[in-house]
Amino acid sequence: MQETEITSCDNLLRDAQVSTRSEVVCGMQGPDMKGADMPLACLTDFEAHARERLSKSSWDYIEGGADEGITRDDNVAAFKKIRLRPRYLRDVSEVDLRTTIQGEEISAPICIAPTGFHCLAWPDGEMSTARAAQAAGTCYITSSYASCSLEDIVTTAPRGLRWFQLYVHPERQLNKQLIQRVEALGFRALVITVDVPILGNRRQDIRNQLNLMMNLMQASIHSTKERNSIPHLQMSPISTSLCWNDLSWFQSMTRLPIILKGILTKEDAELAVKHNVHGIIVSNHGGRQLDGVAASIDALTEVVAAVKGKIEVYLDGGVRTGNDVLKALALGAKCVFLGRPILWGLAYKGEHGVKEVLNILKNELHISMALTGCRSVTEISRDLIQFSRL
Repeated sequence: MQETEITSCDNLLRDAQVSTRSEVVCGMQGPDMKGADMPLACLTDFEAHARERLSKSSWDYIEGGADEGITRDDNVAAFKKIRLRPRYLRDVSEVDLRTTIQGEEISAPICIAPTGFHCLAWPDGEMSTARAAQAAGTCYITSSYASCSLEDIVTTAPRGLRWFQLYVHPERQLNKQLIQRVEALGFRALVITVDVPILGNRRQDIRNQLNLMMNLMQASIHSTKERNSIPHLQMSPISTSLCWNDLSWFQSMTRLPIILKGILTKEDAELAVKHNVHGIIVSNHGGRQLDGVAASIDALTEVVAAVKGKIEVYLDGGVRTGNDVLKALALGAKCVFLGRPILWGLAYKGEHGVKEVLNILKNELHISMALTGCRSVTEISRDLIQFSRL
């Protein structure tokens, strides 16, 4: 699930609480539960466990795509159509996964995308996610719709590398207040989501009769004592009028690097460079916004070519294996961001489940790099991709 869209939290929180009481969300299996002692070997194993443990409405909310779910499914399927060109007889006794994003070193090109409402998957919510990210030495983009306060997230993982994802409010002053707050808390970049001028059509949410109100969702990112002191907590619509020219205002009032999330075309990538942003996340919102757009990995090449190396390009959507990470890097992504798999890890075992998800993917990437002759991330290039099979 890419960063959480507008919905109410009353039904979802109730489901999470019921699941917690029944020892489902908390990852506790009964002795007779099938596969209780079987180790989890890949990310899709975590998916299966999460589906068993979460309530139906919570699972549908996390996994749901827009309309027919074509783009959601294509995100995963598109990776499987790409073939690799391995090189052998190279010394791969040491393989270095480290890289940098916006000048900050991370342990591997695998980071955590902004998804909201982590309390649906685990009681400690985003605090568990933040601790796991800090332990893994990677970047965690905190959602505008986190279910823990930003202060609690920072306090629980003070050394973590954090970016903040922003849904732009129609009133500039309210955006300014929030940006100044996250800047003071030590967030290192501002990620502006651009693909939600209005909410995509989520059929499962409609069938489950989720109440699309923003106020409860927005209030969940703030501690209780703040909820009555900041006016936008009561109702926080997303701007439908955000335009390219508005970016200069954001640049004028923050020192943080600005990353645009949701770019899919060369035209918008060229405009991003023209407007001096610092990076692009190629993303279709996990297939939760406009159905029928290109899979993220299919859009990546177009965007990378358009920016001509002037800004960093990242990718989210559909990453499920180390091979997927390798392919994204070979096609020009500086790193990938994980959405739904992080929530699967949370549902399995909280902070430790997220660590396991990240470790499995890092180990798979290590193997993929060694088997293709890449001793470091800098050796991953487009030559690894067999373009005739795309």
